[in-house]
Amino acid sequence: MTPQTQQPDPRTGAAVKAADRAHVFHSWSAQDLIDPLAVAGAEGSYFWDYEGNRYLDFASGLVFTNIGYQHPKVVAAIQEQAATMTTFAPAFAVESRSEAARLIAERTPGDLDKIFFTNGGAEAVENAVRMARLHTGRTKVLSAYRSYHGGTATAINLTGDPRRWASDTASAGVVHFWAPFLYRSPFYATTEAEESARALQHLEDTIAYEGPQSVAAIILETIPGTAGIMIPPPGYLAGVREICDRYGIVFILDEVMAGFGRTGSWFAADLFDVTPDLLTFAKGVNSGYVPLGGVAISGEIAETFAKRPFPGGLTYSGHPLACAAAVATIKAMEEEDIVGQAARLGTDILAPALADLAARHPSVGEVRGVGAFWALDLVRNRETHEPLVPYNATGEANAPMAAFGAAAKKLGLWPFINMNRTHVVPPCNITEAEAKEGLAALDTALSVADEHAVA
Repeated sequence: MTPQTQQPDPRTGAAVKAADRAHVFHSWSAQDLIDPLAVAGAEGSYFWDYEGNRYLDFASGLVFTNIGYQHPKVVAAIQEQAATMTTFAPAFAVESRSEAARLIAERTPGDLDKIFFTNGGAEAVENAVRMARLHTGRTKVLSAYRSYHGGTATAINLTGDPRRWASDTASAGVVHFWAPFLYRSPFYATTEAEESARALQHLEDTIAYEGPQSVAAIILETIPGTAGIMIPPPGYLAGVREICDRYGIVFILDEVMAGFGRTGSWFAADLFDVTPDLLTFAKGVNSGYVPLGGVAISGEIAETFAKRPFPGGLTYSGHPLACAAAVATIKAMEEEDIVGQAARLGTDILAPALADLAARHPSVGEVRGVGAFWALDLVRNRETHEPLVPYNATGEANAPMAAFGAAAKKLGLWPFINMNRTHVVPPCNITEAEAKEGLAALDTALSVADEHAVA
C-alpha cells in the first residue's frame, strides 16, 4: 500500500497543537514537559505531520495497528455499521457483536468459547480478575515483575513496572513474583532449562508462603510486551498451568499486546500449546480502529455464572462499531494471511536483520522476539549487561535513549522506546521493502547509542 501524500499545512498543524496544549490532558505525562506531534494523517505503515514529514511506524501506534492504518476493508465496515446501527445497549443481541464473539471464540485456544466485551485491555484484566475471585472464592492474585496489565485500579496494582508505584495502595490483594528472563536472570541461571525450573520453584514457593487457599489467580502476559518481549523458556507456561491445576488457581493469560497475529500466530498461547482459564485481549482485535477489548472465558468459569449473575458490565460493552471493526479485521487477516505474514516477517526478515545489527553495534546487548514482536536490549557493556540507561531513568540520566530516539525520528522512523530498549513492532502486514527501510534507519540511529557503549 502506497501512503497518500498531503501538502504541508503548518497553519493547521499549529492550530491543532495549540488546542491540544490548551485543553488535552495526556496520559503518563508531566503536562508542561511534553511536545506532542500534530498528526495530519496515516495509511498502511506510515503517518505524517502537518509539516510534510513522513514516519514509518515501527511502534504500530501503541502496538495495536496490526493491520496498519486505514485498512480499506475495516474502514468500509465501520462506515456500513454506522449507517445501519451506530450504537445499542449491551443487554441485546446485535449482529456485529454476536459475529465478533463467534469469530474470536473460533480462534482462542481450548474451550475459551464465551466472550465478555470491554472497551480495552485494562478493563478486560479488571473483569478477568473479578471472575477469578468470584469463581474461586479467594482474593489474592499473583502477577510478575516486568509486566504491564493496564492503568485501572486492579490492573495497575497487578502491573510490575514503575507505572504502578504512584497508585499502588498495597490493598488490592496482589502479590508479585519473578518470571523467567535469562538475560538478566533473578535466579542465577545459565541455561533456559535452569531458568524455567528455578522460576517455577520460586512461583510455587511464593504460593506456599502466601497460602494456596488464598490465591484466586495467576496472571501473566504470555509474552511480556512493554516490559521487554521476554519469550518464556520451554516448559515454563506449561509448568504454571500444572501448578494452577494442582492448587485450584485460575490461570489468566494477558494477550492484550501479543494477541491477534502479533507473534505470527492468532494468540501467543498457541506457540506454547497452553490453554488458560481466562484470556484477555484488546489492541489487535480490530487494529485499534474503535476501542474494544474482552475476556475469553473457559466453560468451567462460564458455568459459575450460568445461574448466578456476574456483577459487572459496561455501557459500551460490545459496541456495534467496535465489533463491526473486529469482524472486518479478523476476516481481512484471514483473507490476506496477515498472521502468516507476521510469522514470515519474523523468520525471514527481522530475525536475521536484527541479529546482524547486534553483531555490528556494541550497544545491542540482546535481540529477542518472534513474528512482528521484537526488542533490542541496549546496553553500556555487553559483558556485564549494564543497561544503556538506569532503570526508570528520566532527565539527563535518560539522555542516551533520548538521543537515539531523536536520531531515529530524524531519519523518518518512529520507534517504540521503553527504558533501555527499543522494540521493533511494526504492522504485521508491513511490506518487505518497508521493513528494510525501517531497519536501515534503525541501523543508523543505533550509532548514536553506540557512542555510550563499550566497544
